[in-house]
Amino acid sequence: NGYYYSRWTTCFFSSRDFSDMVFVDNYIFNKDVFIQFNSTVGEYVGYTELGVHNAEIFNKDTNFLQQERAELERV
Repeated sequence: NGYYYSRWTTCFFSSRDFSDMVFVDNYIFNKDVFIQFNSTVGEYVGYTELGVHNAEIFNKDTNFLQQERAELERV
């Protein structure tokens, strides 16, 4: 009866040249996504009270946010 934390990162695309690629980075606690970065949105979005709090912190840190945005190009 412990806690469950995971991070799920993936890219979605349908074209051969990857021009429509979307990078998604999910942070999951007890099997619920509490915060997510989506390259289409360009910033973190919180889905729980903790997620909203963390999203505000992550989005204010321009270096951290820029690194996450660069992951689309790296992948």
